[in-house]
Amino acid sequence: MSEHDDQVCLFDWARLYAREEPRLNLMFAIPNQGGKGTGAIKRGKKMVKEGLKKGVPDIFLPVVTEEFGGLFIEMKSKGGKLSVEQTAYLNDLNKAGYLCGVCYSFEQAKALIMDYLNSELDLSNPDDVQFNYM
Repeated sequence: MSEHDDQVCLFDWARLYAREEPRLNLMFAIPNQGGKGTGAIKRGKKMVKEGLKKGVPDIFLPVVTEEFGGLFIEMKSKGGKLSVEQTAYLNDLNKAGYLCGVCYSFEQAKALIMDYLNSELDLSNPDDVQFNYM
């Protein structure tokens, strides 16, 4: 599946499962600059003026836990790589007290979210958790 398809599945799942876990209703996508053509370029410039920044993760779950101020997720397609800006932004968010995960499938993102909400994270190796929660 593509990154887009995985993210659509994640939000479809969240809408359904929110009946049992209402905190999922707080999760939202962060629009990133993208697209091609003149219209997309104009829209992108407008969004940058409005505060759009390179490297901001795709998804935010603003649920505070004992350890973190919220969960940011960067979705990537299988084999996808983080940009320099994404790596820097995720590092800064992590230093600011947020958990950041890079997920390469709907299943990984779902598992990260559920472990986060249920306080079942394995934080024994913070370097692995910060960018590659499996």
